Amino acid sequence: MTIKRHHPGPRMSQIVEHGGTVYLAGQVALDAAGDSVTNQTKDIVARIDSLLAEAGTSKANLLSATIWLADIGTFNEMNAVWDAWIDSANPPVRACVEAKLALPKYTVEIGIIAAK
Repeated sequence: MTIKRHHPGPRMSQIVEHGGTVYLAGQVALDAAGDSVTNQTKDIVARIDSLLAEAGTSKANLLSATIWLADIGTFNEMNAVWDAWIDSANPPVRACVEAKLALPKYTVEIGIIAAK
C-alpha cells in the first residue's frame, strides 16, 4: 500500500495517509499559544478541521482522539469546546490524560486518527 505524507519535516509529518486511514500529528495551538485552554482548544480543532480537509476527510470520520492536558483541572473547559465542535452523531473513541507538554505555553495537545 502507498503511504502519503503531508508537510513532512526532519522530525515528523503533519498528516500521514495509509490504507484509507488518516493520521494527524499531535496538534497544539499555534495562534493561541500561551492563551486560555478554551482558546487553545478552539485553535487546535480549527487546525484539525483544516488538516482533515486537506487529506480529503472530516471530523465526521474520526476514529480516535487522544487529548493531553497540562492540567487535568481544565478538563471541563476543554470539553466545552470539544463538545461544541465534535460531530455528535459520529463521536470517536477518546482518551484524555494529564501530561507535561513540550513547552509551558501549550496547555492542550490533540492527536487524531480518521477514516478517509
